[in-house]
Amino acid sequence: MVSMGLPRAERPEQVGLSSPRLERLAAVVRRDVERKLIPGAVLAIARGGRVGYAEAFGFRDRETAAPMTADAIFRVASMTKPMSSVAAMMLSEEGSLEIAAPVASYLPEFSEMTVGVERRKAERTMTVQDLLRHTSGLTYAAFGDSPVQMLWRDATLMDEGQTNAELIAKLAHLPLMFEPGTTWEYSMSTDVLGRVVEVVSGKSLADFLAERITGPLGMTDTGFSATGERAGRLAEPQLDPATGQRPPMRNVTELARWHSGGGGAVSTAADYLRFCQMLLNGGELDGVRLLAPKTIAHMTADHLPPDIGYGATTRPRFGALAPVPEMGYGFGLGFAVRKERGRSPVPGSVGEYFWGGVTGTYFWVDPQEQLIVVLMLAAPDQRLRYRYLTRQLIYAALTEARGRRYR
Repeated sequence: MVSMGLPRAERPEQVGLSSPRLERLAAVVRRDVERKLIPGAVLAIARGGRVGYAEAFGFRDRETAAPMTADAIFRVASMTKPMSSVAAMMLSEEGSLEIAAPVASYLPEFSEMTVGVERRKAERTMTVQDLLRHTSGLTYAAFGDSPVQMLWRDATLMDEGQTNAELIAKLAHLPLMFEPGTTWEYSMSTDVLGRVVEVVSGKSLADFLAERITGPLGMTDTGFSATGERAGRLAEPQLDPATGQRPPMRNVTELARWHSGGGGAVSTAADYLRFCQMLLNGGELDGVRLLAPKTIAHMTADHLPPDIGYGATTRPRFGALAPVPEMGYGFGLGFAVRKERGRSPVPGSVGEYFWGGVTGTYFWVDPQEQLIVVLMLAAPDQRLRYRYLTRQLIYAALTEARGRRYR
């Protein structure tokens, strides 16, 4: 049996999960594999610090008929963001990075930022907090057709051959989409944050994460590449029947030059489960403390101002889990956070936090239920379906409300 990174319960019922109800979820996933909606998946559920359910479904690579394995390595895309955010908060705890400080204090290239295609001078400086909560004014060129995004598309911002320093040099010459602090716009903010971590620490982002986070936590398959033997465990998306091609994804089988703090990491379900358990434990796992409990509480609180605006793609892109008031969600320092019961059509608990990747990966941490769910999936088009599906069916499998036994 492959280790899932945490101690295993003998049966799901030992951690307050119903085996028959979990089988409902498994049956849906198997059916989706058979229908060729997804190639395969790895799903891990932990409660009270023990793994209550872990299963590999379908194919790691449908085209070569390679079966999915529990130790498959996935491109986790934006699930890199919480790790980069933890890195920044570690430096803050050491007194070397100020979250309230202007980004330009660490990246002088950002000292004269402009806004809009008319390139008016920004009225307010961008802060490190803005990077962490996506209120920086930055954007993603791929998710929208605004005039600013059209300019960004010509700047080769997603070039896998660039360094973080080279990315910052490009961004510094581009206009912001919004005034800093005014609008929640999902963006390259965490890529900029990754460069801040590099400048402050004097290390590459890859080295910092390896030495300070993934190494100490025993996340042995997490990094910015999957070379050698690890390349043989890489999960691949299936062919798109409309094009006959795989959806485009990063080439991670060679050593990465660009350590994208916003989306470049690879990991396994077991590794990411350990990262989430560290968060749920208040910053510590197996005697290794990365952050203080108060820092975790600060990160997982809503940091969006009451008058914040939202970019045009926010609601359609994130749906029932969008960090908008009508869904009861906000955004903290690296995660979306649930502020209210109800509102969103998908179940959850006040105080939970989560994020996912465009490739299909997803996680959430529910402190009220002492619950962690990690879904590894290489199916971009099915990502929202699976974020909703796993929430609905996993909460339906809880047999003890509020996890009284697991506090």
